[in-house]
Amino acid sequence: MNSLLYIIAVILIIGWAIGVFFTTVGGLIHILLVIAIIALLLGVIRRSTAL
Repeated sequence: MNSLLYIIAVILIIGWAIGVFFTTVGGLIHILLVIAIIALLLGVIRRSTAL
């Protein structure tokens, strides 16, 4: 499950980077970045509690 979160986060960060460079979508790109950061944080929190 953690690897799935990281895959989703990487995809969202790549999408955010592409959007920042092309600036055609606007605010949606920043929402993708926030979702990616939340996914990464959830992965770190869940992994640290499993130890």
